[in-house]
Amino acid sequence: MTHAAYHLLCPAIRSTCVVFASPHSGRAYSEAFIRQSRLESHLLRSSEDAFVDELFASAPDHGAPLLVACTPRAYVDFNRAAEELDSALIEGVRRLSPNPRVASGLGVIPRVVAGGRAIYDGKISLEQAHARIVGHWRPWHDRLQTLLDESGRLFGRSILIDCHSMPHEALDNIGAARPDVVIGDRFGASAASAIVAEVEAALTDAGLRVVRNMPFAGAYVAQHYGKPARRQHAIQIEIDRALYMDEATLDKRPDFTDLQHLLSGVVARIAAMGADDARALAAE
Repeated sequence: MTHAAYHLLCPAIRSTCVVFASPHSGRAYSEAFIRQSRLESHLLRSSEDAFVDELFASAPDHGAPLLVACTPRAYVDFNRAAEELDSALIEGVRRLSPNPRVASGLGVIPRVVAGGRAIYDGKISLEQAHARIVGHWRPWHDRLQTLLDESGRLFGRSILIDCHSMPHEALDNIGAARPDVVIGDRFGASAASAIVAEVEAALTDAGLRVVRNMPFAGAYVAQHYGKPARRQHAIQIEIDRALYMDEATLDKRPDFTDLQHLLSGVVARIAAMGADDARALAAE
């Protein structure tokens, strides 16, 4: 199923409560957007979670849907609230209470890409911003909530795996041994601890070094969809881009498929965790 905002890959049989989503891997840059931007196309892509959708592409093979962004993050950021509008970018927006993400230019309509590079020479209209939210942000989130609601009805709970990548340099000051993956559960608020532990074990048993919540604990998606008291859990996964791509050229590493294969095993194990719910319901 394809929409301007997303592409949904569905399993032949949905056998797990787990839903995988890649909100920042969109790379459908329209000519109109490229003309509006002051940046060359390869710089526009610097905030993109390039190829994350391909890393997790095996999800439907293991009974789980995979929701993939088509809309680029530089155009609309699905990991921000619709209300996170930047008065420094959008005409007619009133400056509200301080929001560090918006202040840094990373609101729902980003003002900058990686490295703080400005996307536009001036401001955009409020009408343009609303059109992006209505035409892209809203359909993505409506579809994601529908998938989670379906898991809740079919399996009694839902588990969202929010898939991202992180710049290698983001881990420079982490202190201990550099991790390959950061999993975020908003310090325990977005998912039950037992579920987080199982996801962490799936990654570490595959040979990946994992830390929790530092420096990425999860943003809007984890905060909004992580409701453990309602049996709706959300866990963010951030993978070091240096493991699979050249960040300067946005080219895949020659061993890209090795990491893809390794993560397929991780995806299978996480999906199997959610399949236990189906077996339990069938036995009732």
